[in-house]
Amino acid sequence: MLILFSAVQTAKAAGIDSGEAAYERCALCHGLFGNTPRAKFPKLAGQNPTYLDQQIRDFLSGRRHNDGGQMSSIVTEITEEEITVVVEWFASQDDPEPVGAGSDMGKELFVGSGCESCHVEQRSDTEVVPLLSAQHTDYLIKQMRDLRDGTRSGGETGVMRQQLSRLNDNDIVAIAEYLAARERR
Repeated sequence: MLILFSAVQTAKAAGIDSGEAAYERCALCHGLFGNTPRAKFPKLAGQNPTYLDQQIRDFLSGRRHNDGGQMSSIVTEITEEEITVVVEWFASQDDPEPVGAGSDMGKELFVGSGCESCHVEQRSDTEVVPLLSAQHTDYLIKQMRDLRDGTRSGGETGVMRQQLSRLNDNDIVAIAEYLAARERR
């Protein structure tokens, strides 16, 4: 994988057009249509475009970090003009399919902990809040734990950290399973 990234960087430095669309670089982890089967990476298909744009910019500026720095590294290969192309590509793809059955307890915790007040789960071209429905359960669990425990930065993490601090790991799993089983609207 490092060889591919080096080849892209070398081609750019030499002024060679690889013919590769910017979103194809993202496809290595997120899947070409933003519906990766790998739970380590979020499904980007059908996501709020303003949220996607903000996340790319947060990684570029260093306001957000992830495990191992993959995103912080790869976003440096996307030009300012390409950010719009990447965002539009993934936001315009078909929504991912929900997985699992979820539970009433997960729904009650999602609503009762205040998550629903921001994560209204309705598509918006201007919303900086991500759609969480039909996302990988394990990805959601990790992100909620990282937010709660202070290891994820960027966005309105203070508000989320406060709300998630009241939840134990079992609560987080129930919420993640509930969200993964919901269709995106």
